[in-house]
Order: sequence, then C-alpha cells, then structure tokens
Amino acid sequence: MTLQQALTAALAQGLERIDAQMLLLHTLGRATGDRAWLITHDTDTLPPAVQERFEALCQRRLAGEPVAYLIGTKAFYGLELHVDARVLDPRPDTETLVDWALEVLEGHPAPRLLDLGTGSGAIALALQHQRPDATVLAVDASLDALAVAQANAQRLGLPVQFRHGHWMQGIEGLFDAIVSNPPYIPAADPHLATLQHEPLLALASGADGLDDIRTLIAQAPAHLAPGGWLLLEHGWDQAPAVCTLLRSAGLEQVQGRKDLAGIVRCSGGRWPTVK
Repeated sequence: MTLQQALTAALAQGLERIDAQMLLLHTLGRATGDRAWLITHDTDTLPPAVQERFEALCQRRLAGEPVAYLIGTKAFYGLELHVDARVLDPRPDTETLVDWALEVLEGHPAPRLLDLGTGSGAIALALQHQRPDATVLAVDASLDALAVAQANAQRLGLPVQFRHGHWMQGIEGLFDAIVSNPPYIPAADPHLATLQHEPLLALASGADGLDDIRTLIAQAPAHLAPGGWLLLEHGWDQAPAVCTLLRSAGLEQVQGRKDLAGIVRCSGGRWPTVK
C-alpha cells in the first residue's frame, strides 16, 4: 500500500483529510504539519507495521478521540504543547482570549496575571511567552492537569507559577488581568457525548453551564487591581447571561470578543479604578 492509498482508505472510512494526514505523518515520524512532504511522496510504499499503526490511530480518531491526544501535541499561539487525556484539547478559538488579554495589558509594565483552570497551561504559557515581563500564576483543581502544564512550562522554559486549588480560594494579592476558559457546558447537553474522551470536570458546569462562571465572577472583585480585567470564555449562546453577571458584580466596560466563526465566545469587564 502506498501513502496515497492509505490516505484514500482513511478518507473512505469518514476521516477528515487534515486528521488523516496528521496521523499518517505522525506514524511516519515526521512533523505533523509537513503535508507538502506527503504530496511529493504519495507513491512511497507504507511498511506493513507502519500501516497497522496508522490504521489503529484512524480507528481511535473515528471513535472520537482528539487528534491531539493521538499524536501527543497541539499547537497553540505559536507554542507546541504536550497534551493527553488529563487535559482539554486546546481549541484555536481560545487564542481569542489570549489576544484580548494582551490587548488590555498593552502598555502596562510588569503585569500580574491569573489563569484559572489552566489545564495544559495553554493560556498562561502563551501570555508568559508574549509578555516575559509578566508574573503569571496558573491554577487548576486537577493535580493531573497541573502535571501536564508544569511539564509544558519546563520544556518551553517559561517561568509560569502553578498552584493547586479551586478557582480563587486561597489566592492572595491583586491581578491586572484574570483570565479563564472554565467549564461552561450544561450538564445535560447531548454534545457532551461527543467529548467523552476529554475530562468531564473541565467541560460541564451545572444545569445551565454557568455554575463555575458565577463563582469566578463573584470571587474576582476581591482579586482585581483597580482597572484590572476579568476575561472569560463561554458557550456560543451565553454572552448575554455572562455580561449580566459581570455588570451585577460591579465591573465596567463589559463587552465581548468573537471567535473565528464570528460568534461572541469571550466576555469580560474592567474593575473600576475608583470605587
């Protein structure tokens, strides 16, 4: 079987082309972004052992397992993160939250940043990489997730500080920005079935999906410096409810940011400079 025949067979089973290409490149020991190489080597013969491993990965992908778990890495904001089933698969849309945090901190020297529910460390590490002058604290309630995040930080040489805890409990000091991609899917949402390979505690949050967001918004004012921002990712239809919660907590300049599909998926507000 040639490389092209292997890809054709995978596509015939229902695999997305980009997924099949990445899995094949990974199986061959090549960079998963080197799709041009596949085109120039499409008539190369696939060794039987490699073909068997590729087909096994394809079956796992067809069963819903994220490609990031299968190859062990995910690109996020220019960084290559190691990820596995202990953490959420970082989504490109979450880069919107990083963009926004960098925007509100522009011109702010040596900011203090807090990333809550850090998971793989994606947001905290991206912010630290972009703002080497920042002090970044990343928190997660899962020791397994923290192990993944700390390993990423060590491998990338980024001095993010990590803490085990539930949201802002036990956190001291004030921050210029608090960011979070918390669980926000309603517990009964049928879409959770398609995310069965990812940690449920990082996905679902009560009947309406807003339990953790309510907690974050209630806790944030005690930890925001004057003029500091709270920025949250949320579900596609939750922006109005989240903005109402932000205003009720006393935050100002409440607004949202759209994801790559043009849907408002992040909302935030600024703590007043004078209360």
